[in-house]
Amino acid sequence: MNKAAIIDVPTAEPAAAPAAGRRGGRTMPLSVRLGHATEQGLRSRNEDFVGAATPEGVELEAKGLMLAVADGVGGHANGREAAEYTVRGLLADYYATPDTWSVEKSVNTVVGAINRWLLAQSAKSRDYAGMATTLTAVVLRGRRYYVAHVGDSRAYLWQDGVLRRLTEDHTWEHPELDNVLRRAVGLDAQLLVDFADGELAVGARFVLVSDGVWNTLGDALMGELVARVEDPQAAADALVLEALRAGATDNCTALVANVDAVPADNLRDRLASGRRLPLPPRLKVGETLDGLRVEELLHESRVTLLYRVTRLSDGAALVLKTLRQEEGDEEAMASLVREEWIARRVPGQGFPRVCEHPGRDHLYYLMSWHEGETLKASLARGHRYAAHELVGIGMALLRAVAALHRLGIVHRDIKPDNIHVDRKGELRVLDLGVAASDGEDLREINNPGTPSYMAPELFAGQQANESSDLYACGVTLYELLTRKYPYGEIEPFQRPRFGETVPPTRYRPDAPEWLESVLLKACAREPKDRFETAEEFLLALERGAHRPLATHRRAPLAARNPTLTLKIVAVVSLLVNVVLLYLLSRH
Repeated sequence: MNKAAIIDVPTAEPAAAPAAGRRGGRTMPLSVRLGHATEQGLRSRNEDFVGAATPEGVELEAKGLMLAVADGVGGHANGREAAEYTVRGLLADYYATPDTWSVEKSVNTVVGAINRWLLAQSAKSRDYAGMATTLTAVVLRGRRYYVAHVGDSRAYLWQDGVLRRLTEDHTWEHPELDNVLRRAVGLDAQLLVDFADGELAVGARFVLVSDGVWNTLGDALMGELVARVEDPQAAADALVLEALRAGATDNCTALVANVDAVPADNLRDRLASGRRLPLPPRLKVGETLDGLRVEELLHESRVTLLYRVTRLSDGAALVLKTLRQEEGDEEAMASLVREEWIARRVPGQGFPRVCEHPGRDHLYYLMSWHEGETLKASLARGHRYAAHELVGIGMALLRAVAALHRLGIVHRDIKPDNIHVDRKGELRVLDLGVAASDGEDLREINNPGTPSYMAPELFAGQQANESSDLYACGVTLYELLTRKYPYGEIEPFQRPRFGETVPPTRYRPDAPEWLESVLLKACAREPKDRFETAEEFLLALERGAHRPLATHRRAPLAARNPTLTLKIVAVVSLLVNVVLLYLLSRH
């Protein structure tokens, strides 16, 4: 058989598939055997391309294994190039996207960029016009599978003796031609990718084929072949050969993946490993736990406890975060494990660093310790922030928030309590306990956060997003400058009414006009009136008085238009005099 390139595929030896992802008490990684085949058939050139990527270790757990088949637009001189570029580009760039992104967002971002590149090539030269391809990709990650699809290649799942189609053909029926593609990569500027997902089970077999195979064999015959031939390479060969024997007039490509083992519940999929660890008892100063000595209780909330501890093995000072035992229900424990997972993926600058501790036998996680204080503590001791201090803090805060947003993470609880400045002046954003990432599906009755820093739309039930984070940044800076809130303090469970923002100069007349304009825009009632991104907010602070915002703070009418003010006063005075004369004449 003529084999197309399979990228980075160390195929596993056939193995007896255990029912749960464990062998001899050890957690088994995802194990998949692959086979692929492709033939040009009666065509003069093979315009199909097939590829797969199977990373190992942490990358396999975080991003999964990817399979892809593409079929270049038939008869076009660059159909093969479009198919190969699309598959290779997807397999390479998908793994460069942040772990915190969902599979759908990662694939959509990469395929969108590929689509724009193909369209640009088509626009450059008449020779490249119409350069496009179908794409069908499957990601196997943890205990789930994800399907991304454009065009008329197909993905099938064979399980429990049944072959089930996972994709819909994007074609128009035509009386004189074969089905005409209505959707393909490189066809339109607005590309819509279909997505589907489901539970991944041992014994499942995924079959990806181009239309030369499925259009010739039909689903029933394909199901018989897959059921009869267990080895994935032999099955792929059989599908292609049978299609050619049956008179296929198009290129024929098949990729078959046998799932031999799936991992046990892990942090990303079920968060079960963390829930199996016991919560530590309430600790006193001087007590030890897992080789850690407690030095100080730093913070206690209704649910969580923070201790400053010393690791006995190397003397390192760390922060231990755990739950109060009486609040350690399954949801709270899962939330703590999720928080650690997110904290491990944020950049080192602007956030505490999560620290490894092999001797951990209880449910907690460790962070780097930094001498200093939160901005809330600074306000409490009476510090009065000057404009230049506020700008420095704002710029550092927005760089950290921008890094979160680039990873698809929304903090959801930005406030002075959660911003720490160490003795060297370095700022760090704390507490990712209620942060949300694109890779998660969180369904909550109420938005988390602190009411006075929550954007108006959150009280109407909208989900927190980047805009609401930037609003909280604006309120935080406003409070540092004025010790007040732009719309007044909001109590828990209160349904606030948002009127006009109180200008900061009412409390701080020394605040420069450009800074007031920035804060008023950041704290605007409507999301459309705020900064769109953290980078835009940051740029406004960086430019400062040199290039102030076009929007200015509200000035009294007398200051904005003295002439109009005098006219209004004159008219009102005249009306009052007329009324008085009328009243006097009646007496």
